[in-house]
Amino acid sequence: MVTPSQEPRVPIINHARNELCTLRDLLRFAVSYFNQADLFYGHGFPTAYEEAAHMILHTLHLTPDQLDLFLDAHITQPECDQIIHRIEQRVAERIPIAYMTNEAWLGDFSFYVDKRVIIPRSFITELLQSQLAPWVKQPDAIHAVLDLCTGSGCLAVLLAHGFENASVDAVDISAEALEVTLKNIVRYDLAHAINPIQSDLFNELTGKRYDVIISNPPYVNAESMATLPEEYRHEPRIALAAGPDGLAIIRTILSEASNYLTEEGLLIVEIGHNRDILEQSFPHLPFTWLETSAGDQFVFMLKRSDLT
Repeated sequence: MVTPSQEPRVPIINHARNELCTLRDLLRFAVSYFNQADLFYGHGFPTAYEEAAHMILHTLHLTPDQLDLFLDAHITQPECDQIIHRIEQRVAERIPIAYMTNEAWLGDFSFYVDKRVIIPRSFITELLQSQLAPWVKQPDAIHAVLDLCTGSGCLAVLLAHGFENASVDAVDISAEALEVTLKNIVRYDLAHAINPIQSDLFNELTGKRYDVIISNPPYVNAESMATLPEEYRHEPRIALAAGPDGLAIIRTILSEASNYLTEEGLLIVEIGHNRDILEQSFPHLPFTWLETSAGDQFVFMLKRSDLT
């Protein structure tokens, strides 16, 4: 007996091309198809419905607030073919939607992304929405900021919006990633505020000092890398893997950051699920764990005086 999960998908797709007429039809089909395929949702949209709606609206060049307006609108055959192709590609190849649409969101900001960078996702986003309050008391007094391991440049863009008097250095080891960074700098007309720099962490930053350093570095340990869902394997390994315990990059940041912070400077780093091993490895450091929507396990802050 063949179970529903074992049924061949190609005939289902062929029927879909011929029978789905409206946006509502396609949305329902996509959600059912995604649910059946047991996809992993960790790149911006937490459910099959939200991911399917985003994909379909993007393909049709519609905005989220237009979904209800056009739910019962008939879809042309070329539009239907394009949407079905993306649905099939998402399931067959496990490609994250963000790479298929070249678009990812952090809060109210949209960013260009492709496979040269990881898809933006960071709890630091939430902290920047309040300009790092209460730790930064005078945002206008922040003049130099560093986004270390910038990737797509998403956090650098948020920094430039949050600290309008600041010059932002967006640093990454990958020249390919910095090409994407530059796209997003231009997208938000921030060439005057953000300086992309290719550097292996601090290597090319000799003599620079920053009021704030933020970083969402690679922090996935070897055991977790071996069991990542297929969706994550489309992302650059260099942006995820961080040695046996996930602290390879963070150790370097902690050992060198004090040399690049101003006297009252702050270091803010996202570390994934590594809080316990981090505290065991650095028992002398007085980590301040910052509260986010997921709790206080994922982002720490240190003052320069803590590091020295």
